[in-house]
Amino acid sequence: MSGTISIRNLRKYYGAYEALRGIDLEIERGEVVCVIGPSGSGKSTLIRCINRLEDFEAESEIRVDGTPVIPGRSLAKVRAEVGMVFQGFNLFPHLSVRENVMLAPRRVRGTTRAEAAVQADRLLARVGITEQADKYPEHLSGGQQQRVAIARALAMEPQVLLFDEPTSALDPEMVGEVLDVMKSLAGTGVTMIVVTHEMGFARQVADRVIFMDAGEIIETGSPEQVLGQPQEARTRNFLSAVLNH
Repeated sequence: MSGTISIRNLRKYYGAYEALRGIDLEIERGEVVCVIGPSGSGKSTLIRCINRLEDFEAESEIRVDGTPVIPGRSLAKVRAEVGMVFQGFNLFPHLSVRENVMLAPRRVRGTTRAEAAVQADRLLARVGITEQADKYPEHLSGGQQQRVAIARALAMEPQVLLFDEPTSALDPEMVGEVLDVMKSLAGTGVTMIVVTHEMGFARQVADRVIFMDAGEIIETGSPEQVLGQPQEARTRNFLSAVLNH
């Protein structure tokens, strides 16, 4: 897998409510894409469809490096290559930090315990929390827990990393430490799609920024273009509200 993502006519309904209205999107290998927009615009739904944490309509199509995201063996293949970091960490409270990172490689890839432990320690060093390896999640700050969650996603050596508002549940003083780790991942060859409210991060790290509203992509382009010189009134209104907040 090389991490390319192709989305065609992506539609998602919750009852009669259309959350995604025919999204078409191509994301290249190694590209860092930040998705911005108001609450309820469909940003999180979009990325949750990529590894089918959300089902979508039958006429829609998503492919990750050519593999269709459909139930069955192909979905298992996609999920093994697509890591996800959630807003709420989702760590297992009964496992130590190291054991949280070791779990997926051992269960999914059949990695030995010794190999998984070595890999976990390397990844915990990479995200800057080596000294927390034997602690349990409840003894860590929110920023530390989110860095463990990133290490856990990296443990599967994914080609694609999805971030669903990874800093929105954090206290303001902890946001920077998580964004620093994410910045270090950009440019490593992994494809990153980041739903975020952090405009400074998007401006600094993204290859492309996508602005969504009401289940549609309204505007897409470079950070300079979308954040600095937006063409659409809805984009301008959103940025004005966010940047003057």
